[in-house]
Amino acid sequence: MFVHYQTGLKMNRELIDSFVIFFLAIILVSSCAKVSSPAGGPRDKRPPVVVKTTPPNASVNYSGKEFEIIFDEYVVLDKINEKFMVSPPMKKKPEVNIKGKGIVVKYEDELHENTTYTFDFSDAVKDINEGNVYANLQFVFSTGPVIDSLSVTGNLQNTYVLDAPANPLVILYRNLSDTAVRKMLPDYISRADKNGYFRINNVMEGKYRLYALADNDNSRTFNIADEAFAFLNEPVEVTSSKNYIAAVKDTVKKVKPKSEADTVVLKGEYRLIMFQHEKTLHYLTSSSRNLPYLLTYILSLPPRGREFNVSIPGSNADTYFTDRNRNNDTLRVWITDSTLFSQQLISTLLTYPYTDSAGITKSRQDTISMRFIAPRSTRAQAKPAPYQVKSNIPPGGSLKPGQEIVFESITPLRPPDTSKIRLYEIKEAEKITLPYSFIKDSTNSCRIMMKASFERGRNYLYIADSAAFGNIYGESADSTGMRINVREDKTFGKLVLNIKGYEGSRIIQLLDKSEKQVREIKADNDGKIEFPLLEKGAYRIRVVYDLNNDGRWTTGDFAAGLQPEPVSFYPQELEIKEDWVMDQDWDISVKNVKKLKSIPRPSQGR
Repeated sequence: MFVHYQTGLKMNRELIDSFVIFFLAIILVSSCAKVSSPAGGPRDKRPPVVVKTTPPNASVNYSGKEFEIIFDEYVVLDKINEKFMVSPPMKKKPEVNIKGKGIVVKYEDELHENTTYTFDFSDAVKDINEGNVYANLQFVFSTGPVIDSLSVTGNLQNTYVLDAPANPLVILYRNLSDTAVRKMLPDYISRADKNGYFRINNVMEGKYRLYALADNDNSRTFNIADEAFAFLNEPVEVTSSKNYIAAVKDTVKKVKPKSEADTVVLKGEYRLIMFQHEKTLHYLTSSSRNLPYLLTYILSLPPRGREFNVSIPGSNADTYFTDRNRNNDTLRVWITDSTLFSQQLISTLLTYPYTDSAGITKSRQDTISMRFIAPRSTRAQAKPAPYQVKSNIPPGGSLKPGQEIVFESITPLRPPDTSKIRLYEIKEAEKITLPYSFIKDSTNSCRIMMKASFERGRNYLYIADSAAFGNIYGESADSTGMRINVREDKTFGKLVLNIKGYEGSRIIQLLDKSEKQVREIKADNDGKIEFPLLEKGAYRIRVVYDLNNDGRWTTGDFAAGLQPEPVSFYPQELEIKEDWVMDQDWDISVKNVKKLKSIPRPSQGR
């Protein structure tokens, strides 16, 4: 028994040891597997590769109704409806679908004889895993015996600002009539890239009209007056000297002269300036009631002598009044009778100019219902903000020489109570009362200007007691007080431009670094232009070549064959400093020129 017990015990221990070793091995293998799992290697950055097309790309005498492109991996389509394009365009857009590792394109249109078709996918095709893009994928075939290999290249810029338009169409017409672009599909079509460069490939030899189009309605024709548009005054001649050359990867080249800013090198043969026509149709663009007592009506154009008035049937004329902006295309009605503006619905009668389908502008009268629904109140709703009257006095109270003080409210102001408003000149410890007056803004009842004799380098104190300012609805502003000083000339800079190289009227515009207009000066001859009292900072300069001498920039007119008035930009930003005069020569002999970016360079100053 003793021996048997020992043997059994020994066998049990061996069995237990075997199980322990087995489980330890499993844990070890599992642990090792986790530690030594493969990292996956470098990320795949290779775009899909075309391995086969049916029919072969660049086939001739093709008359089929579909084609297929097969890749070496699975692909997806990104914004295909926006990016896919056929040249010449088809009346019905082809269908593009994924099939296995390829894409199939089917179309219903009858193909033209002896025509080369280009199917441009742009960057819409990418692999399914990493999203690597197949850039500039194209499939080409001809219904005739040859592939047309000529090309038309050019550059496209927006007028006035001279930047590249966003995603415009560039189109060619064999029909040289001016009406073709309005009524017919183009013979060739392409898009300009982000730098404004375009290239139309596989073009047949001949004479064409060249246009660019924003195409807001996806019609591929210029049938909307508000669409941005560009045209050349003369047809383009496409000859064998324009043999197809594969488009280079970089269409904009940067050149860095030692003392000049970078500039765009125009790679294309033709240059198009894109513009929007001046509006000619009169109509009501909007009507709104954003406050219970405010009705607003906006026209597409100033009425130009035609009637633009509103009345509220059943209400006396003294229960409301109107404001008109300087262009007279916006009418604001302020209702002063609370029994009227407390109504949820107010019926108004508006008389305004309207252009009918025949192009005739005449007076039109419409009944317009103006509804205001007050927002629902909630328990957690914040208290309404106190009534405020704001001024244009900057923080610190420093005024520019000659600057008017303007007070403004979101609602019409009542006349200020001048018994509660005091203005002093501070001389050491002495306060001298300074006379002032208020003048209402003739176009805006919410604005009023303060007139006083402020002088450079002197200090003033402005005090307004509570309820000195208020609106016509009984609200009053709190008291306020501030110190005011008028800055001296030495705290500003000055720019002097010596303009040369052009005969004729021009408008010189001073712009801030974001190209927002600050000031402008009209001139008829070369010579010096001065911009005094400038805040320190970076500025740009633009010249408008005022060809029709009307004192403003004028857009183009396709029907009249008129291009928009050209502009040019000074080739760099100008850095203005305090108490500094910058003298700069500027030759404006070349029109529609703008540097790509601004790099400061040394210039004369004093």
